[in-house]
Amino acid sequence: MADSDKLARIFKVLSVTTRVRMIALLKERPMCVSALARQLEVTPAAVSQHLRILRDADIVVGRKRGYFVHYALNEATLGEWNKLTQALLKPSGGEAAPPFPADPSADSTRRQKA
Repeated sequence: MADSDKLARIFKVLSVTTRVRMIALLKERPMCVSALARQLEVTPAAVSQHLRILRDADIVVGRKRGYFVHYALNEATLGEWNKLTQALLKPSGGEAAPPFPADPSADSTRRQKA
C-alpha cells in the first residue's frame, strides 16, 4: 500500500472521537470491552464496533484472559503511524512562503476603489 493510501486510512480510523479516546485509554493500560464502555460512557456494542475497526487497522490487539478479552495497543503499528504522520505533517524546513502568490488584479482593484 502506498504511503498516501496508508495515511488516508490512518486519518479515517482516527476521524472518530470515540476511537481517539479509546486509543488514549489503551495507552494507559489494556482494557476489556466493558471497562472501555464505562470509561467512554457508550454501550459495549458501540465499543465492540470501534474495536473491530481498530483491530482491522492493526492498531489494537486482543488477548483472552479468562472470560474476557483485554485489548492493548500494537506498539509496532503505533510507531509506524507516528513516523508516517510526522513525515507528512513536518514543516518543509524552509522560510515560510506565503500560501499563494500575490494576485496582481487584486492590487489594481484596490487602486481603482481608492
